[in-house]
Amino acid sequence: MSVPQGRRSSTFTRLLRHGFTDPSGAERLLDTPALSGVRSDPLLLDALGATADPDLALLGLVRLVEAQERADGDAGRRELLDTLVTAKPLRDRLLGVLGASEALADHLARHPADWRALVTYEHSDLHPGIEEFERGLAGADDPDALRAAYRRSLLSIAARDVCGTTDVAQTAAELADLATATLRAALAIASAAAPTDAALCRLAVIAMGKCGGHELNYVSDVDVIFVGEAVEGEDEGKAVQAATRLASHMMRICSDTTVEGTIWPVDANLRPEGRNGPLVRTLSSHVAYYQRWAKTWEFQALLKARPVAGDAELGAAYIEAVSPMVWQAAERENFVADVQKMRKRVIAGIPAGEVDRELKLGPGGLRDVEFAVQLLQLVHGRSDTSLRSGTTLDALAALAERGYVGRVDAVQLDDAYRFLRTLEHRIQLYKLRRTHLVPEDDADLRRIGRSMGMRTEPLTDLSRAWKRHTSVVRRLHEKLFYRPLLDAVAQLAPGETRLSTEAARERLVALGYADPTSALRHLEALASGVSRKSAIQRTLLPVLLGWFADSADPDAGLLGFRKVSDALGKTPWYLRLLRDEGAAAENLARVLSAGRLAPDLLMRAPEAVALLGDPHGLDPRPAAQLEQEVLAAVGRADGVEQAVAAARGVRRRELFRTTAADLIASYGTEESPAVADQGALVDRVGAAVSDLTAATLAGTLRAVVRDGWGDQLPARFAVIAMGRFGGHELGYGSDADVLFVYEPREGADEQEAARAANKVVGEMRRLLALPSADPPLLIDTDLRPEGKTGPLVRTLKSYEAYYRRWSLVWEAQALLRAQHVAGDADLGAAFIELIDPLRYPAEGLGDDAVREIRRLKARMESERLPRGADPTLHTKLGRGGLSDVEWTVQLLQLQHGHALPGLRTTRTREALAAARAADLLPEQDAATLDEAWVLASRVRNAVMLVRGRAGDTFPSDGRELGAVGRYLGYDPGHVGDMLDDYRRITRRARAVMEERFYGAP
Repeated sequence: MSVPQGRRSSTFTRLLRHGFTDPSGAERLLDTPALSGVRSDPLLLDALGATADPDLALLGLVRLVEAQERADGDAGRRELLDTLVTAKPLRDRLLGVLGASEALADHLARHPADWRALVTYEHSDLHPGIEEFERGLAGADDPDALRAAYRRSLLSIAARDVCGTTDVAQTAAELADLATATLRAALAIASAAAPTDAALCRLAVIAMGKCGGHELNYVSDVDVIFVGEAVEGEDEGKAVQAATRLASHMMRICSDTTVEGTIWPVDANLRPEGRNGPLVRTLSSHVAYYQRWAKTWEFQALLKARPVAGDAELGAAYIEAVSPMVWQAAERENFVADVQKMRKRVIAGIPAGEVDRELKLGPGGLRDVEFAVQLLQLVHGRSDTSLRSGTTLDALAALAERGYVGRVDAVQLDDAYRFLRTLEHRIQLYKLRRTHLVPEDDADLRRIGRSMGMRTEPLTDLSRAWKRHTSVVRRLHEKLFYRPLLDAVAQLAPGETRLSTEAARERLVALGYADPTSALRHLEALASGVSRKSAIQRTLLPVLLGWFADSADPDAGLLGFRKVSDALGKTPWYLRLLRDEGAAAENLARVLSAGRLAPDLLMRAPEAVALLGDPHGLDPRPAAQLEQEVLAAVGRADGVEQAVAAARGVRRRELFRTTAADLIASYGTEESPAVADQGALVDRVGAAVSDLTAATLAGTLRAVVRDGWGDQLPARFAVIAMGRFGGHELGYGSDADVLFVYEPREGADEQEAARAANKVVGEMRRLLALPSADPPLLIDTDLRPEGKTGPLVRTLKSYEAYYRRWSLVWEAQALLRAQHVAGDADLGAAFIELIDPLRYPAEGLGDDAVREIRRLKARMESERLPRGADPTLHTKLGRGGLSDVEWTVQLLQLQHGHALPGLRTTRTREALAAARAADLLPEQDAATLDEAWVLASRVRNAVMLVRGRAGDTFPSDGRELGAVGRYLGYDPGHVGDMLDDYRRITRRARAVMEERFYGAP
């Protein structure tokens, strides 16, 4: 029968108004015979319009009515429709489920009689528990029957959930209780199938994770641990085997997929040794494992453990045995390192394309809240038993009640957690699939938004709410772990509870602070009071404390921050910079807690903090610009000592710029991850420090000449860089190896010129080494002709005469890295022209010269390595260290430099690359040598950064060694891996060196 156009138009409009997105399809469904008698009932249309997806709800209803008619005829159809129209609670629940879950609509189409399960609780405010669910599963004596019964019970939970009868916490608790009843039923089916096995053993099922915590999702792995014991008089080995068979069968019943679907996977991977360990252990075996081998995360997982099925007495004994160990986990030596690794592993495991949609593991997600709550429980639950709840929201409430978390913070996190869990539930409910990804499809988002009460603009409102709540959770580590530390030392509003001094100390110890008492004093000095400065510090410190705790030396970071704040606290720009420029605050935290050198440089000029907030403040400065600034500073100063002090002041600031850039690139920040190219980091530091040293020498030379001779010295004078300085490879702890050369000016007296040149050298060395707030720059001239016994400065002709008559092969080798860096450029160029034939001999090296170089190297290895030093860990003279690589490269330069222009460079890595390009070294050998050289250089820089003084070996102090490891990219607790890697890399380099340098087979 055709429908009049006017009526169709009116119905179409009504359907749109009620939220249908496909009014034409909805009209066709309403006109089906199945809905005869109710299609025009306004109550039905209103109820459909109130669902999350009216189109989905209507389709599900038609399928259910048709299935009911097939099962029970027209009488069954009319019973369903009559009840639907007359009973509002049933109508809301049934249509609510059909509009939110396609999977449960499928279940009802297979089992149409199950709609009656929604009547069971419609007149009751009581919520079902385990016993009620067990009654609902009674009679399910095979796996398929159990799966169908499980879905029937799930239907009632979902109905109360989508209608708002239960909140998300109660829904999660009901899901956990249903899981408990299901595990018991599955174990009963498995035991009935194998009565002999059941008679041999006692088996306890321990729920873990969300099931153990009474906060299960609609679709989630149910994490369990199995404990088995022999029945009295039975053999233990046979009993454990029997228990294993029962446990395996129980898991299959729940996990296998049939026409009735899957209940959920049962996951036993949280057991000792994970999937590699036995599925069932005895109680004593569990205890032995946790006492000897368990990691911190395993005790964190046990926070939620509870017996749910099988032998109740054995389950209780298990909990009683492991609980004391859970509450001692925070006292473990590696607690902080384990915690830091767990935090990083959460984010690192998410595929890059899913991070922004990941509800559970993503930044600001559910795991962040759960992790922080559990961390606080482990720290404070040792002495406060009120915190020992396995349920996240209950534990959060207890933490707030006892003052471990601020009340406002707890309310915000409770709201955020409830929102995120509700969103997760609605996503999973649609198809009953295990997922934590927010959908991208607008139709899915619209359904979810409407299901959460967002009816006007569901897509926009859902997106806005989600972002708001994740933003709150992203601050959870600050909110839950650090801010109460400030409350412990600051005045609180009346009625507020604050962390006790002892609890604050416990938390600081858990964070890795070695001296919590001093740390509390620093916090009190920084944050107490009512001044604007204190208020800003209270805003900054929670974040800074987290960054300090993520370093190798949190105490040093906090102490350094207090010193800088004392020096700059009254400067208006300082706190504003840290508050308003997030990068500046994090950069400062990284710099202050990474070692001694950078903080020492900063304390002598705290205003350099401003560099950390400038987007380009840490970029290396060009050599010409550095020299220009140093010369300008020298020109403005009165007197030679003030002029050189000005030059050293520029050097100090630029050293801080370089160390800060290096640390931040090596450690990484939230905005800028660590730089992976270690060679690039070494090259950048080497070039920056070398350019800065050259500029400082140029400024010092200018100051000395101006003070003693005015505009012009009676001699032309040049500074030649040698060693790592000439190679642009200086480290933070390197001296400046140089040669000095002069030439009398035309018409000048030669003796006067010589006296002037020697005085210049003496003054430069004295002024640059004067005790001062600035680090000294030591000048080393031991590579000059005749060594320590030779004159400090020579004329060009004197150098020529010496090199022609007396020079040894090692001096030609040393000259490979000679480069003019300061003073008269023409004289410097003439010196380089003079030595080129010596360092790049036209005929290469004769056999005698090669033997001499090899002999010298062998002698150096045997005589110069410090007594007691480990030759496998000495970065300069040890096996595969800097000396091995550099002598190998330099021998190739001496042999082939005249014929191969690419080898005529002062830089080791450039020469190594040229040797590889010229096929003088196989590519793999060159790469091995390069890797070892870069690593050894990085270690030397790390030692100087961490200890504040130069060193060629790894520190012996554990905290300093950990800081070196962090600089090199190793996570806390992995210094052993660092040392093993160093030995492995340098061992390979030594093998290449022995073959290529000594000619060993």
